[in-house]
Amino acid sequence: MARRAQLRSYVVRDGQMDAFMAAWKGGVIPLRRQFGFTIDGAWLDREANRFVWVVGYDGPGTFDEAAAAYYASPERATMDPDPGSFLVSMDTVMLDTLELD
Repeated sequence: MARRAQLRSYVVRDGQMDAFMAAWKGGVIPLRRQFGFTIDGAWLDREANRFVWVVGYDGPGTFDEAAAAYYASPERATMDPDPGSFLVSMDTVMLDTLELD
C-alpha cells in the first residue's frame, strides 16, 4: 500500500502553546511512534497560535486502521494532560505520497 500522511493544523489557546508542546512532545510523539507512525515535520507560528505537523504511516493495514487503534488505546485515552484540551480548533487533510522520479 502507498504511504499516506495526514497534515494536521491546530490553533492553540492563548498562552497555552508551551504546555501544549510539552504534552505533544512527551505524549503524542512517543505513542504515535509506538503505533507505527512517523512524524514527518512540525512547524510553529507563535504569532497566530498555530501548530502544524505531518504524521505519516506506511505500516500494516491502513492509516485509518492504525489511527483508530491509536485513539482506542488505553495510553491515548488516559494521556494527561490531554493535548486536545489545549486546542481551539483542528483541521486535518489526508495526503498521498507523490513520487518525484
